[in-house]
Amino acid sequence: MMDGMERRIYLDHAATTPTDPRVVSAMLPYLTTAWGNASSIYAEARAARKGLDDARRTVAGVFGSKPNEVVFTSGGTEADNLAIRGVALARRGRGDQIITTAIEHHAVLHSCEALAKEGMRVTYLPVDGEGSVDLDALRAALDDRTLLVSVMYANNEVGTIEPIAEVARIVHGHDPRIPVHTDAVQAAGALDLDVDALGVDLLSVAAHKLYGPKGVGALYVRGRTPFLPQTVGGSQERNRRAGTENVAAAVGLATALRLAYEERDARRPRVAAMRDRLLDELPRRVPGTIVTGPRDRGRRLPNSASFAFENVEGEAVLLQLDLQGVAASSGSACTTASLEPSHVLVALGVPERYLRGSLRLTLGHENSMDDVDSLLDVLPRAVEKIRALAPA
Repeated sequence: MMDGMERRIYLDHAATTPTDPRVVSAMLPYLTTAWGNASSIYAEARAARKGLDDARRTVAGVFGSKPNEVVFTSGGTEADNLAIRGVALARRGRGDQIITTAIEHHAVLHSCEALAKEGMRVTYLPVDGEGSVDLDALRAALDDRTLLVSVMYANNEVGTIEPIAEVARIVHGHDPRIPVHTDAVQAAGALDLDVDALGVDLLSVAAHKLYGPKGVGALYVRGRTPFLPQTVGGSQERNRRAGTENVAAAVGLATALRLAYEERDARRPRVAAMRDRLLDELPRRVPGTIVTGPRDRGRRLPNSASFAFENVEGEAVLLQLDLQGVAASSGSACTTASLEPSHVLVALGVPERYLRGSLRLTLGHENSMDDVDSLLDVLPRAVEKIRALAPA
């Protein structure tokens, strides 16, 4: 609930989440008393350094990695950029190809596009109609000039969980020297992030997707992975990212990540039950609706339900829902202002008459089944109203 407003129903947790009060409490000392520069040596600095070191150990514990393999960043976008550019440019003398998928977040896609302008080849793997990467296409794309493979762990728009461990096995079976990166920003808090079980060499997360603060993320970089820093000017983060450390934010990320994994078993069944009700009921109540993403719910994020309406503008649906006190999304929050149809839905082969009518509903642990029922009550009327106003 927002101050000064009636109770609203928030169903856009894939865009961002409210900050857990326990996370705020953990951060406060590093904004008040332990405010020193963690790279200095005096007492004020040592207090900040302890907070930073403890945060790094906590994140590493969730990753199953060494603390010195964790790089704190300004968020998921920087973590993705740093992974793609840091590895591709470090390995440039060994090849020129980057392999990724057609449904990545733009933080990955735009990094790859920028490198293509610098002379690298980018191969975009196709996905099937449910968003799963084509592993045969991956096998066919790998060659002796491949520098890096980046495949997201879970899609931010339709919730598809990708077979990352199998991707890593295929890539490392072809050549163990090729690093594998996964954008785990949407997966964090819901799926296992053990980097050895996944077989990945780099993994990105962001705090604000799991009840932590905005403006902080982390990148796991496996030891001995070739890597060039993209921000220079200091020796912080073991020379991988220069700049005075944001200790409070790092503590916030670590606390949010720890809480998410300690409470995952309790959170997951609740949100999955609400997701399943949306997936079952919404197409029944709104004619001309298709579910986007996996039919097998075990291959879909537990909090993610996504749809597309025939011959309806998704933005109009969002505005109608907002008037009824419901916050939702038509896809990635990073592209909301775009007039182009979702690149994810295009890659899935969604028919054109549905492309502009996408709706993403992503649940959080503060939601209830009453919220779902309220949405199921107002949404059919909203779509009916929009269709009635549309020109014949």
